Amino acid sequence: NVPLTEKGETEAKKAGELIKKHKINIDKVFSSVLERANRTAEITIKHAELNNLWENHKLVMTRSEKLNERDYGDLVGLNKKETADKFGKDQVHIWRRSYNIPPPNGESLQNVVDRVSPYFKEKIKPSLEKGKNVLIAAHGNSLRAMMIELGMYKPEEISSIELPTGS
Repeated sequence: NVPLTEKGETEAKKAGELIKKHKINIDKVFSSVLERANRTAEITIKHAELNNLWENHKLVMTRSEKLNERDYGDLVGLNKKETADKFGKDQVHIWRRSYNIPPPNGESLQNVVDRVSPYFKEKIKPSLEKGKNVLIAAHGNSLRAMMIELGMYKPEEISSIELPTGS
């Protein structure tokens, strides 16, 4: 649960400015429970100049661990070099890029999809079906899971999709 970086703050500010520029009204905000996602949502709303809705509780952030980033298990806390030294570069590549092979004591991307999809269907999709605009402050893998659920990508394609942060 690391804090948002300076780069992340800049990206969130730019996202908010784009929302304001294009006059997009945000009806609901969803976020993981991780600090960096919550902060991203807060900065984005501020720079979209929707703070009055936020402060008057007309715009509420719904937080859920279902939107958290993939749990990398025994790889958490290790940098790329340490991970490769401990487990081997080829094995680490398999864990990071496969759809259904989790790292030790962690989640595969398929596990993330299994976690995110029911939440998406129950909490987010109904708002979209009503024509509401939602802001989702989450993480690469939980967003990939939603893209599968939306039918944008197939499971076998999603591991190769790069999602730029702050978009």
